[in-house]
Amino acid sequence: MATIDVQSWVIVILVAAGVTFIATPIVARVAWATGYVVQPDERRVHRIPTPTLGGTAMLVGFLAAMGAAWVIEDFNVVFESDSEAFGIVVAAVLMWLVGFVDDLRDVSAPAKTAGMVLAGSAMAFAGVSIIWFRVPFYGLFLLTPDLSFLITVIWVMGMANAVNFIDGLDGLAAGIMAIAAGSFLLYSLRLGSEDVGLVLDSNIGPLVAASVLGICLGFLPHNIHPAKIFMGDCGALLLGVLMAASTISVGGRTDDPFSGQAFFFYAPLVIPLVILAVPMIDMLFAIVRRASSGAGLAEADIGHLHHRLMNLGLGPRRSVAILWAWTALLSGFVLYPTYTGEGDAIVPIGVAAFGLLLYTVLWGSRLRRRGDKRSANSDSPAEDGQAVPRP
Repeated sequence: MATIDVQSWVIVILVAAGVTFIATPIVARVAWATGYVVQPDERRVHRIPTPTLGGTAMLVGFLAAMGAAWVIEDFNVVFESDSEAFGIVVAAVLMWLVGFVDDLRDVSAPAKTAGMVLAGSAMAFAGVSIIWFRVPFYGLFLLTPDLSFLITVIWVMGMANAVNFIDGLDGLAAGIMAIAAGSFLLYSLRLGSEDVGLVLDSNIGPLVAASVLGICLGFLPHNIHPAKIFMGDCGALLLGVLMAASTISVGGRTDDPFSGQAFFFYAPLVIPLVILAVPMIDMLFAIVRRASSGAGLAEADIGHLHHRLMNLGLGPRRSVAILWAWTALLSGFVLYPTYTGEGDAIVPIGVAAFGLLLYTVLWGSRLRRRGDKRSANSDSPAEDGQAVPRP
């Protein structure tokens, strides 16, 4: 991506952020007027009815960002393959539509899965697919067309479900995806630099990551606790398919290794799993938890990471900040050696991670005790941001 000026990247991010920021209150007013409002219940943290369908504003922001890139001369090389850009846009609209329908009325798990498969298939047919699949420390595999199609669809479904599962507190999913998209954009630009040259200027992945960063930044001011609007499934699934498209374009097309440190093997397709470890781990725990209890995989519960932080006594703001911090730490763990070629980052990042863990446990226990004491002395509920007893 060496020939694309920094100013061009900034314009795309600002267009995505600005359009999303302006469109979100409009979508909120429409949601209020049409009755698409999420009511409080025992599984949710919010206490007042809140409009949903915020993912619609995100979709508008993404389309605006792609349109802006289309007219910027620096990105002409990216749009040489019209099929890839068209396929990603179609997949984004399809995934948004699946989530939109699910937000309006509960969609069965098989129908929702079919919609995700359709979106992933649209991308694969357009040429956005995983060609090389590397297992760290084991080997590199050139996938057959059938296997490439299958793994691409599975990758899309995994990303979409991971974002959907973590979307449980105000600002949580949007913040994590902003950090992840920004980090992956920097990682992609590093791979595309002149001295590395693993990502061609024509690769659309970094542009999609820049668009995701922008729409998340534009949506966050409306979604920070207390949220004025929720992104809904249409927003979470949209972010998932866009990050899948970005990571597939960058990580599934190269057969060359890129290692920033001698003792740890980095593969571009593995990096997103490190940066997005928080939602990925949450999704894996949810699958194991529900399978072991005999519950359906699509059945909602209160065992997610953010619920567990709330149970420790941390309020919604602190819980979100902690999960943001973990995502930032993991991103730093990837970016530091990638840009410096040194592996020393593991020590300070390890110390920071240990400190964050101590803060989570010790400060959470203190807030829990303080919240229990307040509950014993008063019948009034805890204030937002304070300890809230969970079922």
